Amino acid sequence: MATEGQTFPPQKQPTQPGKEHVMDPSPQFTSSQYKPSNKLLGKVALVTGGDSGIGRAVCHCFALEGATVAFTYVKKQEDKDAKDVLEILRECQAADAKQPIAVGADLGFDEECKHVVDEVVKAYGRIDILVNSAAEQHKTNSVEEIDEKRIERVFRTNIFSQFFMVRHALKHMKEGSSIINTTSVVAYKGNPKLLDYTATKGAIVAFTRGLALQLANRGIRVNGVAPGPIWTPLIPASFDNEDIESFGSEVPMKRAGQPIEVAPSYVFLACNHCSSYFTGQILHPNGGSIVNG
Repeated sequence: MATEGQTFPPQKQPTQPGKEHVMDPSPQFTSSQYKPSNKLLGKVALVTGGDSGIGRAVCHCFALEGATVAFTYVKKQEDKDAKDVLEILRECQAADAKQPIAVGADLGFDEECKHVVDEVVKAYGRIDILVNSAAEQHKTNSVEEIDEKRIERVFRTNIFSQFFMVRHALKHMKEGSSIINTTSVVAYKGNPKLLDYTATKGAIVAFTRGLALQLANRGIRVNGVAPGPIWTPLIPASFDNEDIESFGSEVPMKRAGQPIEVAPSYVFLACNHCSSYFTGQILHPNGGSIVNG
């Protein structure tokens, strides 16, 4: 894992979403200390943004726990990362799990989300776990810089996609299923440099709580994870070198987290015998930041 005071070398990716295979150092999606115990054996999981960052680590942990895994990625921009994840998942695939699949899509649009769900159900027949993790962010100095086109794009990717994915996936989810939405520490603490992103993450918290209440009588649990500063492709794709060098140093643990330090939170929330009394809740793997969550 990263250690206190670690700095990251200068690097910049010109477009979103970022690419994991060109990052230095590579984000850690696995750890020899993680010991799987068949927590998700026989389950079918769909993870948005599963090609890199936290999504990649979640896909890997889910596969280690016995799940059949499908994930989304952005075509052309993330082809290499998606191919890498498919190879990773095949290497750790459980004996009774089906082959993993990757579905390219722009999740900001309803018809694309329906296509993703249709492909997963065509392959596996159902969805037991839905993880909404796809997101984008852009640094800004003033609200005056955020025009209509950008705010629509960020909201479509970060929160519209969650509504759309849930809307279509629910048709194929039964009692005992789990929905896990990715929000952020910035929803609780605010971030002036990521104003539109922060607004979407606050919306995700409210969406998670409301949806949990709506689906409780159907036996479907809805929870969220609010990571702190985690070393993922979003960082070099949205920050400058000065921000990257000191990334994560502001939290009490004085370092950025790695995706594998976040992924077990999703395993916990996906596993019925671990979190059967959790719904409408948010977990906070954030390096020690105290929030009223």
